[in-house]
Amino acid sequence: MAGILSVAPALPDFRHAQADITDALVAGLADDDKTAAVIRRMHGATGVQQRSLVMPIEDYRDIVDFTHANQLFRQYALPLVEAATRQALDQAGVEAHEIDYLIFTTVTGIGAPSLDVELSQAMGFRSDLKRLPSFGLGCVAGAAGIARVADFLAGHPDALALLVSVELCSLTIQWDDRSMANIVGTGLFGDGAAAVVMAGAHRQEKPQMRVVDSRSALYPDSRDSIGWNIGTSGFRLMLTPAVPELIDGHLAGDVDTLLAEHNLSRNDIDAWVAHPGGPRVLEAFSDALDLAPGELSISWDVMAEMGNLSSSAVLHVLARHGEYPAGHRGLIFALGPGVSVELVLVEWL
Repeated sequence: MAGILSVAPALPDFRHAQADITDALVAGLADDDKTAAVIRRMHGATGVQQRSLVMPIEDYRDIVDFTHANQLFRQYALPLVEAATRQALDQAGVEAHEIDYLIFTTVTGIGAPSLDVELSQAMGFRSDLKRLPSFGLGCVAGAAGIARVADFLAGHPDALALLVSVELCSLTIQWDDRSMANIVGTGLFGDGAAAVVMAGAHRQEKPQMRVVDSRSALYPDSRDSIGWNIGTSGFRLMLTPAVPELIDGHLAGDVDTLLAEHNLSRNDIDAWVAHPGGPRVLEAFSDALDLAPGELSISWDVMAEMGNLSSSAVLHVLARHGEYPAGHRGLIFALGPGVSVELVLVEWL
């Protein structure tokens, strides 16, 4: 089975209190006192206390179109993914030239060649590196990336692989959009990156944990529940109240199916590594899985300290779970556009 050698989160330098971000967004988004009050109320309800952004908050008013925003993405994303990748490799005791396979994921910037080409050259990866850039999985991609790397390593047990995620959600700002989805999104999403080094079963490195199995699910009639509407102005958030209902109707069955294949039940899971998608999402996770109070405390903490980092968020949560005794079981889970869900069963070593 594939092993996880290291998980390295990274945040940009500009740290802001939620109240300061809200003030700046009220100044740019609200055209009357009613809208200003709605923005303040919705931002206050997210549970987010701080967020890290790639630019000073006052610079965001200068973003005029998608071309500008996407140029900023490529400018600021590369140093952030380099920092996460170097830290992950250092923690794993692995050299860049040893990496055989790279999955790179983002849903907040686009390009061809994709950003992993620049990352590969900056890091000194081999020219025969197998690369797989991913766009469109959104928040689920952190968990799905671990699962897909594990799938590759199952067939390449002598290989070393890397998952890299970066999301600069702040650059998707839409100053003319006063929809409830945009108001909620501007209060919830932050910027960040993460890198995960994984090893095939025949490698000599000692992993922190092993990936036991994974399960993917695509929920019916949910395509318009969450995602982006992408047009000339860039990324406009699509977010409906249906997401908690989908979690309530489907998640427990998918979790129980995966665990039953290994003669396990929910009581056998010691660590619930949940994507911090927002307060209603975390509450829906807890309710659907009948979790005790505090079992998602790390996810709540990550959301309060940095907001929802899309695909990077669940990897920040995983990094904080740290070391556990051998045999300690965890379930990594996230959801994203589709609506799709990825479950990854892991065991600490």
